[in-house]
Amino acid sequence: MTEAIRFEKDSDNIVTLTIDMPGASANTMTEAFVRAYTEVIERVEKEIDGISGIIVASAKKTFFAGGDLNDLYKATPDQAQKFFDGVQFMKAIMRRLETCGKPVAAAINGAALGGGFEIALACHYRVAINNKKTQIGLPEVSLGLLPGGGGVARMTRLLGIQAALPYLMEGKKVNAEKALKAGLIHELAENGEDLVAKAKAWIKANPEATAPWDVKGYKIPGGTPSHPAVAQILPVVPAMLRDKSKGCYPAPEAIVSAVVEGAQVDFDTACTIESRYFTKLTLSQTAKNMIGAFWFQLNEINAGGSRPDGIEKQVTKKVGILGAGMMGAGVAYSSAIAGIEVVLKDVSMEGAEKGKAYSEKLLQKKVSKGRMAQEKMDSILALIKPTDKAADLEGCDLIIEAVFEDQGLKAKVTKETEDVIPATAIFGSNTSTLPITGLAEASARPEQFIGIHFFSPVDKMPLVEIIMGDKTGDEALAKAFDYVQQIKKTPIVVNDSRGFYTSRVFGTFITEGGEMLNEGVSAASIEQGALQAGMPVGPLAIADEVSLTLGQHVRAETKKAVEAEGGTFTELPSAKLIDLMVGEFDRKGKAAGAGFYDYPEGGKKKLWSGLKEHFAKDDVDVSFQDIKDRILFIFAIETARCYEEGVLRSVRDANIGSIFGLGYAPWSGGTLQFINQYGLKEFVARAKELAAKYGERFEPPAIVIEKAEKGEIFED
Repeated sequence: MTEAIRFEKDSDNIVTLTIDMPGASANTMTEAFVRAYTEVIERVEKEIDGISGIIVASAKKTFFAGGDLNDLYKATPDQAQKFFDGVQFMKAIMRRLETCGKPVAAAINGAALGGGFEIALACHYRVAINNKKTQIGLPEVSLGLLPGGGGVARMTRLLGIQAALPYLMEGKKVNAEKALKAGLIHELAENGEDLVAKAKAWIKANPEATAPWDVKGYKIPGGTPSHPAVAQILPVVPAMLRDKSKGCYPAPEAIVSAVVEGAQVDFDTACTIESRYFTKLTLSQTAKNMIGAFWFQLNEINAGGSRPDGIEKQVTKKVGILGAGMMGAGVAYSSAIAGIEVVLKDVSMEGAEKGKAYSEKLLQKKVSKGRMAQEKMDSILALIKPTDKAADLEGCDLIIEAVFEDQGLKAKVTKETEDVIPATAIFGSNTSTLPITGLAEASARPEQFIGIHFFSPVDKMPLVEIIMGDKTGDEALAKAFDYVQQIKKTPIVVNDSRGFYTSRVFGTFITEGGEMLNEGVSAASIEQGALQAGMPVGPLAIADEVSLTLGQHVRAETKKAVEAEGGTFTELPSAKLIDLMVGEFDRKGKAAGAGFYDYPEGGKKKLWSGLKEHFAKDDVDVSFQDIKDRILFIFAIETARCYEEGVLRSVRDANIGSIFGLGYAPWSGGTLQFINQYGLKEFVARAKELAAKYGERFEPPAIVIEKAEKGEIFED
């Protein structure tokens, strides 16, 4: 116990409990911690007469990292009572400290998130160091959970129902200054020494301190659910929530229930209500999916799970970007904001300057909102050098080509660039569909040629797909992987193929929307089906975003390449629909001002009325469940094919890539996890049903059938 939590009493009889879990870089709520915390609280209770106050502190770089997700992930429904009892036990220990009769202060020296902040909330006073590393909040909802250590009950009583809900339902995290302003903490400290000094000063000045909710007559700020002001807004909350979550996420709904129910009872009963909802969520499949993807798999990727071993980490110092269009300009911005020197080359100086202006616009927005100083903006812009001369690329250690999706053009700029860049430089192509092996034929150094596929808009999209050509070497992969992390994005690594992983799978989403429209399904039902399946937008809206003409171009290029290789290119009926939209109706997509949607100036987009007139059928036999399943299944089936063919190198890259790059339903944990959680035998059966009704594209790949027969799942 003394090793895990140190008990130190000073000359003023103030006890500091310093949490320092052995063998761990951060303090987490493991079984060992619960045992240690129990023991130390028992000691506090025994020696309480000789104690004037208590400080809860941390010996780690962070205050406390929260619950042990390994334990939460492994918990199964048959362990529900045991799990609930464990949650209640931990809360009781925290409550014993909170009601020990002495002032208790939390000395927050870094991040206090989730269970860490709940420990701090169980203290009467909270002091935090005011620096960038200090983050405060309850982000459990992002993993399909709610705060289960008293966070819901205490936040509701601390801030009131209305003010607490954004922190609980959105997982809002704030820095120390914002936490102080919001009332989450009481005081700021400059450093560790100041932190402890302020905590001790408060204890000395408040010997009779207690939690606000333990004071007789205490009332929740803003009132309980029966208060007229609160009663007026509460009926609207479920409707707003349903509109946002589409019923895919049980956690926000459970949070609202725990808040409202808990606000109508005493504190301890509110904690019990919270524990019941926490147990139900933890044991749910949605939480398992989200914890698996957003914690375990994402952390594995960020830790370099797809990076080659034995190669020293590399720092990109100067990147050359070929093409200053939307993609190139976005890459330039993301690189410069990470402190990398950028040479932004275009065919004309005007084009290059326009590309730099994109960064200026984004940065100016930050400055106008007070999120960046003008001096910082100027220093970032100074890193971007616009040019129309290939010679200016001299000295670049990484090149990112972002010109138009044309193999001949890409070959031309590859040769031109390799003539001036160092022999050790890595050349990355930001192609979305063209095979890297083919593009590398234009390179004199194919082992240094790699695909680096960004997503639009680059400044917002968190994912980058790295593609290995047949001759790409590990040095190039390591360089590309390190660069992606350097610009604070998440890299996935895949093998070469036309469309690779993301573009290939994403294409099926757009195509399936077109197929349903071609069958006579109403456009509104298609879009709503996608939203209710968990997608951020529908396939018709996405088709407009990328433009219908680009879809035609990619289709034509793919047909040409497949036939050149002696293969047969099969077009689905929706291809003719796209040709009709572009050729007959002159509706080319959002950029052209008209596509599947109308885009009135200054107004909200709306589905084009002509879709109903030209395509909808009254007698169409497609259920709403089929619409949702066709979207979810076509993504998953094509992903399984990519895995079967070796395009995908890992399950984690498939899942994270589908969510972060394609917008696949986050509740599912990703495309391959969707198959796992559906049940492989059940997935095969449902896929065959869809195939019989809608076409062979829904036939389950052999790898899914084999795993179903063997009782296996997709896992790394």
